[in-house]
Amino acid sequence: MTAVWPAPVAIPSATAEPRGATVLGALLEQRTGQRIAENRSWRIDTALKPLLSALSLDRVEQLTALLRGGRDTALADQIVDLLLNQETSFFRDVGMIEAAATAARAAEERNGMAARIWCAACATGQEPLSLAMLFAEDGAPPPPILATDVSIAAITRARRATYNQFEIQRGLPIRRMMRWFASADEQQWAASSRLLETISYRRHNLVADPAPVGTFDLILCRNVLFYLVPERREQVLDRLAGALAPGGLLLLGAGETVIGQTERLRPSTRLRGFYEVVPA
Repeated sequence: MTAVWPAPVAIPSATAEPRGATVLGALLEQRTGQRIAENRSWRIDTALKPLLSALSLDRVEQLTALLRGGRDTALADQIVDLLLNQETSFFRDVGMIEAAATAARAAEERNGMAARIWCAACATGQEPLSLAMLFAEDGAPPPPILATDVSIAAITRARRATYNQFEIQRGLPIRRMMRWFASADEQQWAASSRLLETISYRRHNLVADPAPVGTFDLILCRNVLFYLVPERREQVLDRLAGALAPGGLLLLGAGETVIGQTERLRPSTRLRGFYEVVPA
């Protein structure tokens, strides 16, 4: 689904141009609802170094000149991709991932059909692959998993499902690594096709796009909310609430909560650490 973006960020004339990092931070917020805190503005310069080098530029201010008028949408996409925080790992907060898999199986027993699962903001794909491994190992038919992210680059990597030595060792026990990944070359490990056939990857913007069609028994949207500005946070939570099936559960990051953010969700009365829709 193609996102419908707001109007381009206004780039003032060169005589009144603000600091380049401010303009590019505004571009990220406009596109994704994510805001880089002022005390972390250094991350903009760091994240964009590869792009500056590729374009033979010296300063981020020069990027704003290339963006003036909003004509170069491909460049804007590159900038936003680089500024997004794609921190992730296999079996991150392993107890909650295992609880999520258990919750999905419980939904199947309750409903008599395969659970529908949405991994929102999946980054480079370690989270849906972690779930896929758990389902493959429990012996029952694996439920389908929809994995989405706003970043084109991240979704492309997730579909490829190939990870370097550092990435493969983060959270993945050696026994699972040897069972579910094959060495593609000396530095890369590729996920088993058996895992990948259960996952569908799609670009999706939590802020700009409607929720995927249908409802879900389990939604994972972890470590995204605290990057969003407050009004976007409420909007995203309400959208996630609308995408939950009756009895469905939402899993957020360890430092995130719905309390004080939305009136449509509450802590689950059935499973600690999860959230459910407030009954009408």
